[in-house]
Amino acid sequence: MRQPLGRRALLLGTGGLLVGTAGCTATSRTAAGPSTSASTPQSSSPPLPTTTAWRPGRDDVDPDVKLRAVQVVEAIGAWPAGQGSAAAAKKRVAALGAAPSLVDSAGPLRPDESTSDGAALQVIDAQYGGILADTASVMVVCRQWTPGHAGGTTVDVRLSRARPRWEVTALHPGRPGAAAASLPAAARQVLADPRIGLPPAAEADIRSGHIHPAALRALLRLAGAYRMDITVFRSGHPLYVFGTDRPSDHPPGRAFDVWRIDGHEVVDPATPHRLTESFMRDAAAAGSYNVGGPIRLTGGAMANQFFTDATHHDHVHVGFAS
Repeated sequence: MRQPLGRRALLLGTGGLLVGTAGCTATSRTAAGPSTSASTPQSSSPPLPTTTAWRPGRDDVDPDVKLRAVQVVEAIGAWPAGQGSAAAAKKRVAALGAAPSLVDSAGPLRPDESTSDGAALQVIDAQYGGILADTASVMVVCRQWTPGHAGGTTVDVRLSRARPRWEVTALHPGRPGAAAASLPAAARQVLADPRIGLPPAAEADIRSGHIHPAALRALLRLAGAYRMDITVFRSGHPLYVFGTDRPSDHPPGRAFDVWRIDGHEVVDPATPHRLTESFMRDAAAAGSYNVGGPIRLTGGAMANQFFTDATHHDHVHVGFAS
């Protein structure tokens, strides 16, 4: 997950319609495999990768809330050549029925008006930061490519229930900060471990030196038994446990979320129950005092060590005490 997709042709899909030469095409919930097709470059810049529009599974708690969040992020972060302006992005967002002003708070995903070249964006996963009856947070984890640069971030997308669709009310992109001059051995080992998939913002969080040593040690221990894909550490996560005034363990770097284990998505009902349970129990054994996921577990070395709710239907949360 750390390398750009090895693809060459590039299409733009909005709501499943092909509308240009950069962006996303609607196919499945997650990115498709590499394409062997190629197109003739439009300029001297290296061709951008092909991407796919992210779509939620039918068994999600509320598929439409995630779809709405993702579509707005895709509309802002991908554009065809000649459409790299805030004004063009606002038109794309308005076409979705969302507020054009959202573009102004999109941070590093905003179009770069200094270039006429296009951009590609791939959503890796969309995970709940919280979901209540009328409000929600969806963390949209993505990679973005512009000519000569590969990056990406995680955006905390806030929504409110409206008719006929959920309404995106705010965007809070992650800002991991500068890389530390030096890193502890555990951080370097996590970065180098091929069994730990890190999206751009999560990798940058580790490089910043702000991830708690207990979380790093637990990742390395779990990687001895599982392949896992991380959604988020700090950047792009709500500051508070959604719907409460309790500070989350994520912003201080004392928690991580996992959306895929051994190639199985946590949200997928076909994922073996025993795999998710084993991972949650092993996370607790690795030192987590607070393990949340889609299934209710009993036991544990500490009281209330395990929990489940609608927000954690799509991932496993692993938190650590200060």
